[in-house]
Amino acid sequence: MSAEVANNPPAENKVEDTTGPTENENEPEKNENVADTGNAQDDNAEKQDAAVEDTKKESENAVVTAKSEPAPKCNVHKTNFEKDMIYLYQFSRTPLLPSLSPYCLKVETWLRLAGLKYENVDHKMRFRSKKGQLPFIELNGEEIADSAIIIKELSAKYGKDLDSGLTSEQRNVSYAMIAMLENHLIWIIFYWRAKFPDNVLKGYKVNLQHALGLRLPNSILNFFFKITFGRKGTKKLKAHGIGVHSSEEIEEFGKNDLKVLSEMLDCKPFFFGDEPTTLDVVAFAVLSQLHYLSKDVQYALRDFMTEKCPNLVGHVSRMKDRCFPDWDEICTKLDLNAHIQKPEPENKEGKEGEMEKSKEQENEVDKNEKELEKEKTNEKEISEENKEKEESK
Repeated sequence: MSAEVANNPPAENKVEDTTGPTENENEPEKNENVADTGNAQDDNAEKQDAAVEDTKKESENAVVTAKSEPAPKCNVHKTNFEKDMIYLYQFSRTPLLPSLSPYCLKVETWLRLAGLKYENVDHKMRFRSKKGQLPFIELNGEEIADSAIIIKELSAKYGKDLDSGLTSEQRNVSYAMIAMLENHLIWIIFYWRAKFPDNVLKGYKVNLQHALGLRLPNSILNFFFKITFGRKGTKKLKAHGIGVHSSEEIEEFGKNDLKVLSEMLDCKPFFFGDEPTTLDVVAFAVLSQLHYLSKDVQYALRDFMTEKCPNLVGHVSRMKDRCFPDWDEICTKLDLNAHIQKPEPENKEGKEGEMEKSKEQENEVDKNEKELEKEKTNEKEISEENKEKEESK
């Protein structure tokens, strides 16, 4: 028991407190408790005041930082864009073809078939995407680059899948044929262009002064174009792999590609039936680079398509009529936005025109009144002369 008591002194104290203390002896303890509670309340009040001051400072700092931080910059070229308007950046027009780039023509053709609202930006080929490519689009302040990604993103956003009616097998065939067109046949055409840059200018009647928006004479621009275009093109072709072959071998590659396309198209209006799909869009964009090359320039691959693959020529014509009813206007006026209805030119029918018309009408009235007055005076004079003659008689 002695061990338990020694180990529990608080219990022993409690017993003594409950048996012997009086009210007077407890008063100091009560006062001490009241003082302690008052001090605790004061401490809590001070803590609350400090917390309020901290929150005020934090809010003030947040406001200051918000004011000091600049607004996020718009990472697009077209800052005053219209909502849901697709802004297309591509190459300038030519007198024979809307675009010398199959990829640019592919995107514009797809936009027209899908019926989406778009506008070409006349940037004189100064801008490139963040990937360093043309074409690219800007939509609601965001950039989308690469023709395949552009079509994929827009078809998902607007529900415009040109291949929705195809089976899985047809989709696979379409994918393989598009890969052949874009990764093989296009590079065969690029090989010819890099080897004969002068024929590019002649064959498509390119006016570099207009295309680039420069004041330098075309003779100087053409000279630099031939040098830079040829060198850069040759490097790209060797990096691709097609450039290591001979001209005869590359020409044979191109003819084989055209044969495959011609056999697949057969007698159908489009590759998978009566309605165009993505494959028709890509094929049109590539084959038109051959078909619309001027006859003044020799190109064996174009002649082969015309003579041996007439159904491909018919396909190009059908796609042109369906997607580009304004083709002639585009090529003659070199208008990037011939598809957009232009406002009628204002005749001088504003306030100035109305003032001019009213003045002309007033002048005419004055002239008529003066003529009438002259006629009346002449009649009076004649009548007076006649009276005088009669009186003299």
